[in-house]
Amino acid sequence: MPELPEVETVCRGLNELTLGQCFQGGEVLLPRSIAHPVSIAEFWQGVKNTKIQQWQRRGKYLLAKLDSNGWLGIHLRMSGQLLWVKQSEPLAKHTRLRFFFPEQWELRFIDLRTFGRVWQVPPHVPPEKIITGLKKLGAEPFSAQFTPQYLEKKLKNRRCAIKTALLDQKVVAGMGNIYADEALFLGGISPFREAASISYGEIEQLHQAIVSVLKTGIEEGGTTFNSFLNLFGVNGNYMGQAWVYGREGKPCHCCETLIQRQKINGRSSHFCCQCQSNDQ
Repeated sequence: MPELPEVETVCRGLNELTLGQCFQGGEVLLPRSIAHPVSIAEFWQGVKNTKIQQWQRRGKYLLAKLDSNGWLGIHLRMSGQLLWVKQSEPLAKHTRLRFFFPEQWELRFIDLRTFGRVWQVPPHVPPEKIITGLKKLGAEPFSAQFTPQYLEKKLKNRRCAIKTALLDQKVVAGMGNIYADEALFLGGISPFREAASISYGEIEQLHQAIVSVLKTGIEEGGTTFNSFLNLFGVNGNYMGQAWVYGREGKPCHCCETLIQRQKINGRSSHFCCQCQSNDQ
């Protein structure tokens, strides 16, 4: 699933390419990709001929503010991609939705596993009323709200593994499997540690590591592990400098101990047993 750096990469690209442009129409190839409204005709009625004022990211959601005072929301979920192509470009096999723009450009929503969703939010309606997942999100990691004190409060009563806690979108909005592994490595904390056992000093290190790895992920255009591509179909570059993620059986960059991979609550976790403390 695209995580915060991947979604932020797409968001910035959308602002560069489509800001101030009008939706001229489009085509729905998989109706269930539209989460709201139920009527496809009503969806296009709310989108067509509206101008994009700004794209925003909230967690892993993309939100386009429209000049009609409505919104367009997109969640890529497991395998969704947005590609910016000419309308003459042959359709990829798993194209689910097409948005047409001036000069024969279009934005295509491609989704192999079909979990991705798109919402049209009517004018003067808060996006979270329609896109209810927005209500459940915790602090954005680059916001003033996201402090070591905030993280301590969110973790202090959690009896699950710290890796599981970090994947909870109510704790850190946009955090996912890749960057949770990377942040825990930089923070020197075993992914198996009980979240409530993390000391405040360790939380300060973890907070700094979360912000650092996410910023680096954005600078590198995200991570391409399975299917993520930017708007022009280009891979992200973060894997080239990953500390632990995707490096099972390879030597740790710091101590040369072989990186291990184990599942925690059903999610693969990569770690160095030498560099990441399991002390409680």
